Formats: sequence, C-alpha cells, structure tokens
Amino acid sequence: MMKIDTEKTDVTQEVKDMAAICKAMAHPVRVHILHKLSVMNACCYSGDLVDELPVGRSTLSQHLKELKYAGLIQGEIEPPYIKYCINRENWNKARALFHELFDEAKPIGGKTC
Repeated sequence: MMKIDTEKTDVTQEVKDMAAICKAMAHPVRVHILHKLSVMNACCYSGDLVDELPVGRSTLSQHLKELKYAGLIQGEIEPPYIKYCINRENWNKARALFHELFDEAKPIGGKTC
C-alpha cells in the first residue's frame, strides 16, 4: 500500500480525523459495535457483546480498543466490568465531517468527472 507523506501534502486535521475514523470502522465487528451502541443510545458491557458476536474476548477487546483510540466510544470501569458507550461529542463531530464530505460530493446538474 502506498503511504502518503502528510508533511509534503496539504492534509488538514479534519482529513486526518476522517482517516482515523475510517480506519476504526474498517471492520464489520466494529461497525456492529457502533451500530448497537448508537441505536440503543445506551451503554453495554463487553461481556454482553461477546455473547452476540462471533469473536473471542481478546479479539473483542482489540476491536473496542481501536474504537476507543479513534474516540468513537468511551469506556467506564465498573469493577470487574468495563461499560462502553458512544462518545457523543466525537460521534457528532464524525457525523458532521462525513456529512460535509458527502454533501460536497454531490454532482451539480448531473455532471461528474
């Protein structure tokens, strides 16, 4: 895969943020987790997710870590469990970033490249 040298290109922080979000959402299990948390509009424990996903605990933990690193979810420790929720502030920022991207991408007058 070709790596883009962000030092030599005009890459804004918004573009970097979008790339991090895309990377975090680049796996079906992570998309499922985000969907579940956003639709429920609540939090859930990692143990509950293990019961419904076809992955082991360590794999689920890695997926949750990726989503948390991207800022899309947040974890709250309630010993001996960790409760995960959508990070609403970052979720709304992500929504706005992608809305802007897709809104800008609309062909004008039906014309494309």
